Amino acid sequence: MSLMDDLEPPRSSRRTVIAGLLLAAIVIGSLLGVWTLSRTAQVGTKAPGTSPLPQQAAREEPPLTPQAPPGGSEATTAPSSSWVRRARPKPAAAAEPAPPAPVVGTLTIESDVAGAMVFLNREFKGNAPVTIEAVAPGSHRLNVSAEGYEGYSDAVDVVAGPNRVAVRFKEVKLNVAILVVHKHTIGSCKGRLVADLEGLRYETPNKNDAFLLKFSELDVFEGDYLKKTLRVKQKGGRSYTFTGDNADALFVFHKNVQNARERLAKGDPPAASKPK
Repeated sequence: MSLMDDLEPPRSSRRTVIAGLLLAAIVIGSLLGVWTLSRTAQVGTKAPGTSPLPQQAAREEPPLTPQAPPGGSEATTAPSSSWVRRARPKPAAAAEPAPPAPVVGTLTIESDVAGAMVFLNREFKGNAPVTIEAVAPGSHRLNVSAEGYEGYSDAVDVVAGPNRVAVRFKEVKLNVAILVVHKHTIGSCKGRLVADLEGLRYETPNKNDAFLLKFSELDVFEGDYLKKTLRVKQKGGRSYTFTGDNADALFVFHKNVQNARERLAKGDPPAASKPK
């Protein structure tokens, strides 16, 4: 045996050392792997009672515009680090569409005598006051009647939208005329006999026969329809005998004048005269 053999450790001892080193490396590597996995799990796991913050959506911001310094203009001022954010103008509110214009009309009939019967184009529409719906624009015949009063009859022009007619039965209205011939003792003259709220007048080219009499000045006002004549006499004055071509027309004229005279005498108000 040599000296080198005495110094060299046995082979079994070397194997043991190597095995120990390998085992230690494996243990250390395992511990590092476990520690790494533990850290990864802690980062990926959310803490109890908390929730991840939602990602804020990107907001569209108005463009930044350089602000010109006082006393300068954008065209002549060099760019600077001062920037302002311009507010975007709010969109104008849409205007509401205008309502469509009416194409038909409504006709409201009022009366100073409650319950007066209303007829439009000869069709009964109810008792006043009444509103008639969906009336076509244009001319229509309106008739209104009340017991104890002369009936109302007139053409009304209806326009699209609301229309209103007020019938005043209690107001005295009178505006009638008839063509007549005035008989003289010798000869005659033609003219027109007119009655309104001012009285009775005879219009003729013969100025000597023309007259205007208030109702209070009439002494006689009577008709003979068989003879087609109408006699008029002024209190303390002249007498006139008029002849008409139509007995019916003479009768209607005489009746209207007599009715107006009686109502005015009772105190019924005269209708307001229309401006000329």
